[in-house]
Amino acid sequence: MTDKQEFIIAPAPHDETLSTSVSGIDHEGSKVETRVVHERALTLFLNSKEVVTMMTIGDHPDLLAIGYLVNQNMLSKDETITDIDHDADLEVIVVRTEIETNFEEKMKKKIRTSGCAQGTVFGDIMESFEKADLSKDAKLKTSWLYSLTKKINTVPSLYLEAGAIHGCVLCEEDRPLVYMEDVGRHNAVDKIAGWMFKNKTDTSNKIFYTTGRLTSEMVIKTVMMGIPILVSRSGFTASGVELARQVGLTLVGRARGKRFIALSGDERIEFDINPDMVTDEDKKHSRKGSK
Repeated sequence: MTDKQEFIIAPAPHDETLSTSVSGIDHEGSKVETRVVHERALTLFLNSKEVVTMMTIGDHPDLLAIGYLVNQNMLSKDETITDIDHDADLEVIVVRTEIETNFEEKMKKKIRTSGCAQGTVFGDIMESFEKADLSKDAKLKTSWLYSLTKKINTVPSLYLEAGAIHGCVLCEEDRPLVYMEDVGRHNAVDKIAGWMFKNKTDTSNKIFYTTGRLTSEMVIKTVMMGIPILVSRSGFTASGVELARQVGLTLVGRARGKRFIALSGDERIEFDINPDMVTDEDKKHSRKGSK
């Protein structure tokens, strides 16, 4: 990867396997054609044990499976994956590891969360969360933030094309690197976690961007991935802010055009550009996805 490379993985809004055109009528009774995203079931097995069935748009199933296991503490970052088998017809993916995992114990600790579609965390994750040590050297220049939001909000995406979808982006300085989309924000996060696992990515200097709300689930997953800065164009929940402050995560929301609000970790923010030099967001790039 070169220093200036952007979008190692970019959205694929014109991939016909991810969305389809549907006919309908608009508010004036006129006939319209609109894109709608697909939802597909994907059942994940860890070795011989069934873990979960997820509803997903269907891209990057290997990254989704790995990221889910990593983010649920079922797969440690130093563990070796020996094989991944994906059968699209059967809607099944099997991740095989060198050693058996403590899957059953983790299932007993399962806690439901507020994530749309299927979203879970496990009780023992909170133990690791409380011990998190996020990089104190990481920083967020406001010039980077303005550049990132413009690049992310204007790149062609399913989020712009069809709506009803969430996007998450792994960034470094002012460069968006990996942009994943899915019907559930947790799925988009997990795909990025899977990519980082496979590529042994240093997360201490990364920025995580999401189109969705800054909830407790988003904060927990970002922290568990070791990323010190979380940004969204959407708003906050009180529990998300409380958890971010607990571990020193930089939490920036309502980032649109020249505006943003930071409710945690503002010591990492460097104000290196006059906001008056930044143009407000073009309304034609407003997202159609639900928040």
